[in-house]
This record gives sequence, structure tokens and C-alpha cells, in this order.
Amino acid sequence: MTKPDRTLAAAGLILVYAMVIGFTDNYVKVIASEVGLWQFHFTRTCMAMVLLAIASYAAGFRVRPVRWGGVAARSAIHGLAMLIYFGALAFLDVALVAAGLFSAPIWVLLISRFVYGQKIGPVQVLAVVLGFAGVILVLGPEAMAGASLPAVLPVLAGAMYAMGNIATREWCAEESAATLVAGFFVALGVLGAIGMAVLAVMPLAVPEGTAGFLQRGPVWPGGVFYFWTFVQASGSLVGVVMMIRAYQITDASKASVLEYVILPASAFWTWMLWGTGLAPLAVVGMALIVAAGSMIALQGREAAAA
Repeated sequence: MTKPDRTLAAAGLILVYAMVIGFTDNYVKVIASEVGLWQFHFTRTCMAMVLLAIASYAAGFRVRPVRWGGVAARSAIHGLAMLIYFGALAFLDVALVAAGLFSAPIWVLLISRFVYGQKIGPVQVLAVVLGFAGVILVLGPEAMAGASLPAVLPVLAGAMYAMGNIATREWCAEESAATLVAGFFVALGVLGAIGMAVLAVMPLAVPEGTAGFLQRGPVWPGGVFYFWTFVQASGSLVGVVMMIRAYQITDASKASVLEYVILPASAFWTWMLWGTGLAPLAVVGMALIVAAGSMIALQGREAAAA
């Protein structure tokens, strides 16, 4: 018996996910002013794994992987994507970084074509063109004039995230959501521990405040860091649960389009918390990225139906 498609309920869940993630990610700048990227990820993983262990015990989730190699590879790719994503959050507004990350459907299409040999139709080609035009507009003049590292990071995160999404389908189809979430956090924790160890042995000159986020080694942080890192860890888990549930109760193509609500949600929180808005060109770029992702998702749905 086919389960009913509950698109409206899925939209509500994704809205909750977007508002939670949009809020928590805005405070990475606060964390970055005191602690380094590597210590942040290591500490957040420790907190998230404790919360996940409690939830798994209470709800009976299966965490043990079916295919260890596939989960490890997928976790490493997604972990690198999020490492880059959070590194960019110290320097750019959340909405801009999220826009770069949401170029992932375009990268998925290109990787599927040139790595797996899948055909691309004219609608998908148009979506790629629109999407990349949107990315350029979101990044702004920096992308046009030599592309500074902070400007390029969100798009690089989107490419890595796309590779992780393909790995989810190709290598981890039999795994539970709890397994993939655990693998994701463990990968980030391992990367964080490696970064902390390297910087402890070979410390770098660290600029003050958020400018030193990437170069800063282990430090003794205060209560503000632990509070916002715990908010990040718990918010991430709540957001993932909301997202997974949304994909369970509606068609994946619909859910993937609804997921773009995180862009205005992030912009809303940036404006509410810090009083900063987006440039008109960035808003137009986001609209193009949303249009491109929607075209790809709807075209995929039509192909699946055919």
C-alpha cells in the first residue's frame, strides 16, 4: 500500500529545520572569535555523540553500519564539506554561505554526467547555467575579480556536499539515518582532533578574533563557547531529524525544492540578530539558485515517473 504524500507537513518540518539551522549557524561568528575551527568541531562532535547515544538508546535506532567502508568514505566527504562550510561562516553571512552550499544539486548533475555517464537534457543544461550565474551574483565582485578564498569556500563546500550526496545513494543505500548522522559527526570530530594536534605541535601566528578561526589551535575557552557549541550540536541533531522525517513523508523531489527555504531563513536571522541585509544582486543570485535547483528536482521527478 502506497503511503500518502504529506507535502504540507513536510514543508512544516523543513521550515523548522531551516529556522533552527539558520539561527544556530549565525552564532558561529561568536564561537570563531574565541576558539578555532578544529576545536569547535571536536567539541561539537563530543556533545552531539552523547545526545545521539541517548536518543538511540531511547528510540532503539540502529547505529552500526552495514558497510563500514561506504559509511567511512561518505562521512569523510561530507565532513570535509562541512569543515569548509563552517570555515566560511566566520567570514561571510550565513545566507551567502548557504547559497554556495545549495549549488550542490548543480554539482550532482555535473558529476552524474561526467563521472557516471548519465545524459543531461536541455532543461538540466539551462538549470546549470542559471545556477552558476546565481552563484556568481551571490559571491559578488570578489568572484569577478580574482575570487578571494572566503568567497570561493561556499561553492567548494557545495561541490563536496554534492559528492557526499552521490555517495549516500551509491554506497549507503542500506544504512539508517542514525548511522549516517553518527558517521558525519565522527568524521568532523576526527578532522577537528587532527587539526588541533597539528596546530599544537606546529602553532601558527593567529590574528585576533574571527580572523584567526582557521589558524587557531587548542585554547582554554570560556562558558560562551561551550553554550553556543552545545546549541549548535543539539540544533544540528534536531534539524537532521526534521529533515529526515520530511523526506520520509513526501516525494524527495518536493522535499529538495522545499529545502531552499533555508536561504531566506538564514537571511532573516542575519537581519534580526546582526541588522545586516543582503545586496540586491545577492538576492537575485539566490533566486536563480533556487530556480535551478527546482528545475533539476522537478525534471528528476518527471524522469522517475516516466
